[in-house]
Amino acid sequence: MPPKADPTEIKYIHIKVFGGEGGPASTLAPKLGPLGLNAKKVGEDIIKESSKMKGIRQMICLKIQNRAAEISVTPTTSALLVKELAVRLFISFLLC
Repeated sequence: MPPKADPTEIKYIHIKVFGGEGGPASTLAPKLGPLGLNAKKVGEDIIKESSKMKGIRQMICLKIQNRAAEISVTPTTSALLVKELAVRLFISFLLC
């Protein structure tokens, strides 16, 4: 039998997903299964957190401690540039 995981230990998992879409289950399940997490539930939580910037690639950081995942979303630099350019083009279109 493998040794039991220490409940105070913190593990980090980084994945890239498109906003509003969960990570593929085939990617999440092998990483989350040994930690005792449900990949489907974590995928739904990722969708909720990343839906602010739909269609734009984002870095997702999962902080896992004691069989609970805390999700933080960081948009990539190119995503921030695309978003800013879209806003500026829209504003210049309205001013014309």
